[in-house]
Amino acid sequence: MVVLLQQSNNLSTGLSSVSDPGAAALGRAGHTAAAVVLGLILVLGFLGNFLVLMVFSRFPGLVTPVNVLLINISASDMLVCIFGTPLSFAASVRGRWLTGSYGCRWYGFSNAFFGIVSLVSLSLLSLERYSAVLGRTHLDSDPSQYRRAKLAVAASWLYSLVWTLPPLLGWSSYGPEGPGTICSVQWHQRSTAARSYISCLFIFCLLLPLLLMFFCYGRILMAVRAVARQVTRINRSSAERREGRVLLMVVSMVTGYLLCWMPYGVVAMLASFGQPGVVSPAASLIPSLLAKTSTVLNPVIYVLLNNQFSRCLLYMIRCSSEAPPTRVHHTLPSRRGAWRHVPHPPTEEQNTVHAMFTSRDQQVQQPALLQVAQYAT
Repeated sequence: MVVLLQQSNNLSTGLSSVSDPGAAALGRAGHTAAAVVLGLILVLGFLGNFLVLMVFSRFPGLVTPVNVLLINISASDMLVCIFGTPLSFAASVRGRWLTGSYGCRWYGFSNAFFGIVSLVSLSLLSLERYSAVLGRTHLDSDPSQYRRAKLAVAASWLYSLVWTLPPLLGWSSYGPEGPGTICSVQWHQRSTAARSYISCLFIFCLLLPLLLMFFCYGRILMAVRAVARQVTRINRSSAERREGRVLLMVVSMVTGYLLCWMPYGVVAMLASFGQPGVVSPAASLIPSLLAKTSTVLNPVIYVLLNNQFSRCLLYMIRCSSEAPPTRVHHTLPSRRGAWRHVPHPPTEEQNTVHAMFTSRDQQVQQPALLQVAQYAT
């Protein structure tokens, strides 16, 4: 009890000692600019993730095992928009932290907790796609894959809890950072415990997920390229276009991850291990804002750019009572696709599979290659 009271007193002292110089260094114009950016992130992030969750609830046929992880990402980003961003937005409007030491601790914990859930889910999503492509599993037809996806979701929340509870229990701490209008793990503390926590957080919650994404998406790109080389000349141009689309998707996902989270991790390491004052309060605000933009970028990169999802979104906005018409293809060359309404529309990836591997010269099934095309996008 004494330790908790001492930590609370230290945090209150930290709020008064850190926020004032930072606020003075940032100035009124800087706080206003930060408030505008946070307001845009709040509105766009909430609306984007809300639409994603609404579409998945309206069209259950879209909820494949891979998309279970996308739902988890949108849910965690939505929770950041609800429980975290409004506090920093209000603080930036007023130029100071408004909810006291306990509010600061809650803000730091909730942002770290939901943020790590999203990060881990992104890496697990790449692993799931890699397993589907190179492990030759059938995610849409095997019920066990739904159980595995749900276990992955549960693992992401448990893993995040393991790494975000320690600052509440004495291994480092949550407190004000930058200009005093946001709260996070205390980067500037130079104790052995604080530095060890920052190092572990950087390695296990940022670097390892990034390396896993590089490995999985790199292997997927190699597999898709192999598919493009093996199709017949008739379908070569179409396969190359799809290969380019997969490449664009992978580059967008990895770039979004690096842009949003790597500056935050690098600045944290510099503040903890670099020379005192190497990261100014105003400069430390930029990586924090970039990290929050992930709530806006994730639904766009991972969901809204999918044509099948976009068609469902348009039908939902138009208040249609039926699922959108979907082009149904068949692998036999003598059968043509037909437009029809289906209660659970097949995904765009399934249509892509048939388009890539249906030709007059190709009469045999290619299960491994079908898996590559189906789950790479």
